[in-house]
Order: sequence, then C-alpha cells, then structure tokens
Amino acid sequence: MKNQLLLFFVIIFCGFHSNINSQKKIEKSKEALTESSGVRNNSSSTSSSRSSSSSSSSSDNLFVEVIIEGFIYITYGTFKYGLIGNYNNEEHLHNKLSPYPFKEDSYGNFNSNDSLYKNRMRLDLENSFVYNSKNLFGNHLKAKIRPFQYFYLQTDFHQLYEFDRINDKSYKLSIFQFNLCYDRIRFNRFNLGWSLGATYIGNEVKKAGFAYGLNADYFLSRRISFTGTAKWSSINTHPVNSFELQSKLHKKNYYFSLGFEHLKIAEPTYNFVTLGAGIYF
Repeated sequence: MKNQLLLFFVIIFCGFHSNINSQKKIEKSKEALTESSGVRNNSSSTSSSRSSSSSSSSSDNLFVEVIIEGFIYITYGTFKYGLIGNYNNEEHLHNKLSPYPFKEDSYGNFNSNDSLYKNRMRLDLENSFVYNSKNLFGNHLKAKIRPFQYFYLQTDFHQLYEFDRINDKSYKLSIFQFNLCYDRIRFNRFNLGWSLGATYIGNEVKKAGFAYGLNADYFLSRRISFTGTAKWSSINTHPVNSFELQSKLHKKNYYFSLGFEHLKIAEPTYNFVTLGAGIYF
C-alpha cells in the first residue's frame, strides 16, 4: 500500500515539474483554436510547431497506450459482446448503484447484493484547485448525474488563469466538457467504461468538437480509491485532450482528493497538481 502511494506521488511530482515554462500558453492555445484550418504564418513556424507537437505529445502517447492496453486486457473475455455487454450472461452488469462508495467496505460504486439497495438516483459533485505555478492555476468543477446503474451524464468545467508578471497581463480559458458515460464493467471494487460527448472552448474561441474517452475507478480497503480518466477531442483540427489521475480518501458520503491533471490544448500542454473534495447525494 505504501509503495502504491509513493509511486502515485512520484508521478505527480514528475508531471508537475515537467511544465515549468508556462508563459502565455493560454494565448497560444486560443490563437491556434481560432485560426483558419490549415493556415500558418510561415514555413519556419510550421516546422517549429510540428517539432514541438512531436515532443510534447510523447507523454500523451505513452499514457494513452497504457490505458488502451489495460482496457483491452480487462475486457478481452467479454469483447465479443461489444461495448454494451450481454445482460443475459454477465451478472456484473446487473450490480446496483450504491448510495456512495464504501458505505460498506466490500464495494465501491456498485454492489452485487440485490437485497441491499434498489435502483436509485445519485448525484456526484466535485471541485478541485489545479496548480502549476503562481503564474498558472485554475479550478476544475465536475458533476455526475446517475439516474440508475446503467449510465450517467457528466459535465466538467475548467477555468484556467495565467499571469504575465513582466508585461502586467492576464489570460483566462474556459473549457466545458459534456459526456454520456457508460460503465462497461461494474464489479464491487472496480468499474471501467467509456464516454461520448462534446468539448466546448469559451472566451474568444467559442468553438466545440466531438469528444470520447475512457474512465476507471478502483476501490481499495481503508476507504482509499484511485480514479483515472482520459478524454480526447478536436477543435479546428487541433487536439483538446485531458488526462487525470486521482487518489481519494472517503469519509461517509464525501471525500478528499489529491491528483495530477494533464491538458493538451492545441500545441501547448498543461500539467497540474490537483487538490479537491467531493460529495455524493
């Protein structure tokens, strides 16, 4: 257990310090998302952008490969039933939605004891402070509406702020994500699924794009859980991707979280340490 927590904090530390040069990143993201498709200032800037994209996306590709390989490995036995599953043969698909994780130590989001709870609606709310440096930070608010165990709707709102102390300027970026989510696997201590939806960039950009993703939760004993999410989207031919790792300490129907978040908005990338709290209704 201690080794797992140590590895998690090492990942956070490395990601946080890999992105110290954050000056004017928000402005660069906005310019790329609002420019006409295929238009570049000159050939030298195009070459530079490609080189930057290649180097900055290497960490993205590694994380994506790990998630995809894990998804294929876990779902290999049931892959022939597709992304929805076979409700006649897969008992875990009938597991009930719990009032909140660790209401009993034997389960997290779903439980297999039909006598405990009937189908119910649940609302999950979470807010996190995201921090890179004194010049780049923000907030991440998310809400999940679960009408029953079969699927849920999730909304994410990122508000990022960046400060140019030298020129006395400030920039902000608003990111909205709307997704329909489905947990393909619903075990007592583990769930894994996919999402489909849209990403919208506000402020001066005001553009949206199709989005898809993967998500997973693993619930340990001692009321500790780990969450991983990945969302991919494209706006004006540029990637708008988000990756998140979290550890959570659960206390009754609320929890505290510590994690790492990586955003790629056009060419610039953003790495944040996150600190937050959530509650289940």
